Amino acid sequence: MKAIVTLKGKKHIMYWVNESVFYHIYPLGFCGAPRINDGKTEYRLDKVIDFIPHLKEMHVNAVYFGPVFMSTTHGYDTNDYYHIDNRLGDNESFAKICHALHENGIKVVLDGVFNHVGRGFWAFEDVRKNLQSSPYCSWFQNLNFGGNSPWGDPFWYEGWEGNYDLVKLNLRHPDVKKHILEAVAMWMDKFGIDGLRLDVAYCMDQDFLRELKHFCKSRDDQFWLMGEIIHGDYARLANPDLLDSCTNYECYKGIYSSHNDRNYFEIAHSLNRQFANGGIYHNIYTYNFVDNHDVNRLASTLRNPEHLKNAFSSVFFMPGVPSVYYGSEWGIKGQKSRTEYDYPLRPCVNVSDCENNALYRHVCRLGAVRRTYKALKYGSFENTVIRNEQFVFKRRFEEQSVYVAMNLSENDFDIGFRTDNGTKLYDVFDGKTVYDVANNYVNITIPAYGTRVLVLTNGEAPAYPDDDQLPAVVSEAAETAASAEAPAEERKPLPAVGTPGKYRHFKGGEYEFICLAKDSETSEELVIYKALYGDGGIWARPSAIFYQYVNVDGHEVPRFELISD
Repeated sequence: MKAIVTLKGKKHIMYWVNESVFYHIYPLGFCGAPRINDGKTEYRLDKVIDFIPHLKEMHVNAVYFGPVFMSTTHGYDTNDYYHIDNRLGDNESFAKICHALHENGIKVVLDGVFNHVGRGFWAFEDVRKNLQSSPYCSWFQNLNFGGNSPWGDPFWYEGWEGNYDLVKLNLRHPDVKKHILEAVAMWMDKFGIDGLRLDVAYCMDQDFLRELKHFCKSRDDQFWLMGEIIHGDYARLANPDLLDSCTNYECYKGIYSSHNDRNYFEIAHSLNRQFANGGIYHNIYTYNFVDNHDVNRLASTLRNPEHLKNAFSSVFFMPGVPSVYYGSEWGIKGQKSRTEYDYPLRPCVNVSDCENNALYRHVCRLGAVRRTYKALKYGSFENTVIRNEQFVFKRRFEEQSVYVAMNLSENDFDIGFRTDNGTKLYDVFDGKTVYDVANNYVNITIPAYGTRVLVLTNGEAPAYPDDDQLPAVVSEAAETAASAEAPAEERKPLPAVGTPGKYRHFKGGEYEFICLAKDSETSEELVIYKALYGDGGIWARPSAIFYQYVNVDGHEVPRFELISD
């Protein structure tokens, strides 16, 4: 699905990616697969299906899988583009995984490793066996029989950046292009994939990228192509002729460095340079991240663990699409090693092994808020206030202005700034704080190590994300108790379904019960109720959820408490 929107007088296509929150999985590590392919088929990747409720709780609606095709070791040494790595399963099992994700509204993006293959790639093995007689000699970049390779072959070939276990393909050869494009067609048809991340796109043949884009878009104009670009000019590859997007390594570095150095000026400079009016990448919807399979985990990079939340806030609310690398939502650590190389960055992770901690709930809230407000998905960018330890920026789309305020100090901080026209700023992140705006100026307090997301209105309350999308903040001291169910005798009794009167939500808002109704499509019973604040909005919620207990600081309390009848 796509729509057309006008920004600054120009028409732009809004793709599904603009509405997305990504979850990045490195499959071989995520599944705990053997580091060397043992030839046994094990359906390890099926556990992704068990992760679907976890993904939905984080408001993830797109998964980027690292390499999934047959390889010998780490996955980027492809042996066969047409078959899933047997350490993960097979084509049929992966098709079921993709179907389950799609059934739950989650897009699927695969790693397209087209620059090089492994030495076990079938065509390269034919060259090793038949030498000059092989019909595939010309499939590989600069392969010649004028010397020996570092692996002892009686021929020379080009390895990717000097790594001769990764054999560089000749992407100008028509049969190589045909082989790859037909593989992509199979992935689109059999697995229904929605996009590709192009590994080491920065060193790939641009004519091949151009042909790949035409091929994919002719089959599906919503197909997304994102390239790995580590440094340099992103627009060289992310442009109408080549790719749709690229990795934003500049802001990746700026986010962790700003927090470590207590210097928000660094990330503010990068964001302004890239995305402000006239910024060099204001037309590129970049792929944003705080860590991935190639770099140290964020929790190992930041000096102060209290800064983890604001680092994630930065990546969720800056222009572009945010991505969470699997396990980092819990703050797991991982650093590169001289002996273990990148493997510590790519551990086996199970939902049941990880704590439902404050960082995780913070990431859930980020996803809910981002997906609720168009300004955070499509809006322009403008720096509003920059201090060493405080940063406020504005995102604006159509008539909606949203201000993101972050504080990396250990103390609350009062700060003032000018706003667009409006009378109230509602913090939709904490769901309760409201500030008055006078003469287009406001004073706010940003909590220590905290984030505020402030929606500007003319007095009416904005459309808050559903309460279930914003998990209640639980103090660190109550982390353990929060998982225990309170004894029934400690609970306040729930009123009978349909009891008229005034109710108070557990976060403080008061509402008037109007009536019960029935969903015409599902026949589900609904409570219709009216807010007794703001513009008095009318709301509907399934009665099974309205009349329900929630856990707050280790105590079970009514979601809506009857306070008068």
